[in-house]
Amino acid sequence: MNSILQHDLNDFENILEKAKQQGINFLNNLENIPTSNKNKIDLKRDLNELGLGSVEAMKEFNERLAPLLVSSPGPRYWGFVTGGSTPASIAGDWLASVYDQNAQSINSQGGNSALIEFETINLLLQLLELPDSFLGGFVTGATMSNFTSLAVARQWFGKQFGKDFAKNGISETINILTATPHSSSIKSLSMLGIGSQNYTVVKTIEGNREALDITDLEAKIKALNGAPFILISSAGTVNTADFDDFESIFKLKEKYKFWWHIDGAFGGFAAVSEKYKHFVKGWENADSITIDCHKWLNVPYESAFYLIKKEHINMQIETFQNSNAPYLGNPLENFNYLNIVPENSRRLRALPVWFSLVAYGKEGFCDIIEKSTLLALHFANALVDDGRFELLAPIRLNNVCFTLKGNENQDKVNEFLKKLNDTGKVFMTPTVYQNKKGIRASFVNWRTNEEDIRIVIQEMITILSQI
Repeated sequence: MNSILQHDLNDFENILEKAKQQGINFLNNLENIPTSNKNKIDLKRDLNELGLGSVEAMKEFNERLAPLLVSSPGPRYWGFVTGGSTPASIAGDWLASVYDQNAQSINSQGGNSALIEFETINLLLQLLELPDSFLGGFVTGATMSNFTSLAVARQWFGKQFGKDFAKNGISETINILTATPHSSSIKSLSMLGIGSQNYTVVKTIEGNREALDITDLEAKIKALNGAPFILISSAGTVNTADFDDFESIFKLKEKYKFWWHIDGAFGGFAAVSEKYKHFVKGWENADSITIDCHKWLNVPYESAFYLIKKEHINMQIETFQNSNAPYLGNPLENFNYLNIVPENSRRLRALPVWFSLVAYGKEGFCDIIEKSTLLALHFANALVDDGRFELLAPIRLNNVCFTLKGNENQDKVNEFLKKLNDTGKVFMTPTVYQNKKGIRASFVNWRTNEEDIRIVIQEMITILSQI
């Protein structure tokens, strides 16, 4: 064995202790770590010949690389709908690295870690009050969850013409209907060969809404003259956390032939709260659903899961099977995740989620979700009370979409946001809503409290005096 590697093996406990302490110091100091910075490094570092060993590597990391990192798990990082990592999820994530499993099979001499994934999906179905008619698995994020679901939808579409798109390629024009899709769904259409511009836009409901108009949806369905299509609907739109009318969509599904996909990356967690579960009423009738765990479930990046109805499992296997690898077994005889998801190599992403669900239960996550929505309202009210900001949409759940008041200030919005983010006290993202430049704040982090809102409002008032 290499001498430095042998030394690290002998010093393993000390190395892990130092890493643990560094993690604790970072997390205990989140309030003082900037939400953004302008630090840079020389990217041309030479690879040393002999290696430094883990302890010396950690020292260099602290000196050169750690200053690049921001408090994205912190209470005032309000961009990208980013959740922080709870203690239980960090424990699960660390152990996922320690055990270092390839979570692919539920019946394998190479290990049965995928059983943990099965159990975790079952716990999530209970959390979201969804039936066990869904089969799920873990992927990296909403992009791959949408991709996985829409890939099976693409196979379903081909079957309507008696064709196998997975084997023979796309030979028919695939009809996509959607109103306000997330960019990851559009990216998925590109990766799937459908085309990022090849979808029909359904009108949204009048009155400052992002939800699709059911009347216009049916009109566009009728225009297809009975042809099958794929519907991409929303459980929580990016700007305003708006929801499509799932009960009405289901009524259409009983009349017309289509694959129904719901992107519920963060909004799907409304199902956990008695106050907000009405938003997702009827979503159990969808063919597929996307959910992110590194958003409102507050587990470390990267973590998401898809849900696809079990009745579509054969098409899922047709889409993702490893058909030319005898060493992986027969995909139709033995269940392996590597035959129903894009990745062959899969770390045990389920473990941080399993730890979180078991540690905090439904009540714990209900508390996080309801607290987040109250904080969003609190922040929105503070903006309105100040008088120099205006809301671009009502607060439906956890997102606040706002801008500087007055059309004459539209040119100042980007400058205002840049100066605000440069303070390092808060991070929010720009947007455009109904042709107006705006700013978007997302409340999902379990650490955020009213004091954080007070700090941010004060910074915003200060920045206003500078532009």
